[in-house]
Amino acid sequence: MKEKVNVTGVPETMVQTLYARAKETRKKNAKINDEIAVELVKNLDYDFSKADKDKAMNYGVIARTIVLDRMVEQYLEKNANTIVINIACGLDTRCYRMEGKYLRWYNVDLSETMKIRKRFLAETGPIYQIAKSAMDDSYIDDIDYHCENVLVIIEGLTMYLCEKDIRKMFFIIEKSFQEVTVMVETMSPFVVNHVKEKSIEATHTAQETPKRPNTEYRKTGLTVKKPSHQRRILTGRLITLTL
Repeated sequence: MKEKVNVTGVPETMVQTLYARAKETRKKNAKINDEIAVELVKNLDYDFSKADKDKAMNYGVIARTIVLDRMVEQYLEKNANTIVINIACGLDTRCYRMEGKYLRWYNVDLSETMKIRKRFLAETGPIYQIAKSAMDDSYIDDIDYHCENVLVIIEGLTMYLCEKDIRKMFFIIEKSFQEVTVMVETMSPFVVNHVKEKSIEATHTAQETPKRPNTEYRKTGLTVKKPSHQRRILTGRLITLTL
């Protein structure tokens, strides 16, 4: 029997991106393999019709999954005993595709989102769930950290945050860990201004969140582009995936 999920706004995008991965996996010449996503979609009572027709969203999700999977796997192969923190995890399943390559993996997201994740993905060591915002520094208290190497993954989030929240999120990361690498997905100015994801727009996220910030990489870190200047928001190692 299928289970109904009731989510609106930004949290609803996790169901639509899950569908994109499942849809690609079912193709004959699939570019990714996410059997867990396929099973989850089968068990969800949700109208996927808009997500099914949204090519822009589907292509973007598959592209970032391919690239981030490769980046994360290569990183973990070179850095043993790494703690991974997956911010805004939604119903992401990368922790299973990378199983055995990390020390501990923490999936972090809002309580509304994590309530749904817990219904379908029961995770207990070395995969853990934290139901808190990335702008709430208390989430660090739930991480078993003893100066190990840390990898933070931020996928499908920055485009929904204002500059103030992005700065706070990176400040928390920077002050909390000695050795940390951040892999973050950003959007290019062209995509922000010209590409519309119909299924995500239907969730009314545009009305609920600030205008997407234009972010890009510089040697000094992640910057938020302004008309007359740029301001650094993170020192340390930062790797960006820009769509």
